[in-house]
Amino acid sequence: MLKKYAIDYTIHPQHNHAVCTHFTDDPIEAEDFLMHLLIARARIGEIRHDGVALVGLQYDRLLRIAAERIASAMLLESLVLDPSAVKARFGLAI
Repeated sequence: MLKKYAIDYTIHPQHNHAVCTHFTDDPIEAEDFLMHLLIARARIGEIRHDGVALVGLQYDRLLRIAAERIASAMLLESLVLDPSAVKARFGLAI
């Protein structure tokens, strides 16, 4: 059975050209995995949902959500804020 989300990526793209694919049915797990890829500075290739490649705003939306979650977590920890303060001050939610 086809998984709902498939994310193609390359770890250490300056030294490695092998493309790996992460499969999941859970949209939150897909966002979490994208967060890990962003933190690791991996090359993110194609993101597919139900076998169809996401393009434009759909692709950007998933990456924006992952980036905002990273930023929120960093602000929470660095500034010792609670989630409501991060939302009020920076407009970011966890």
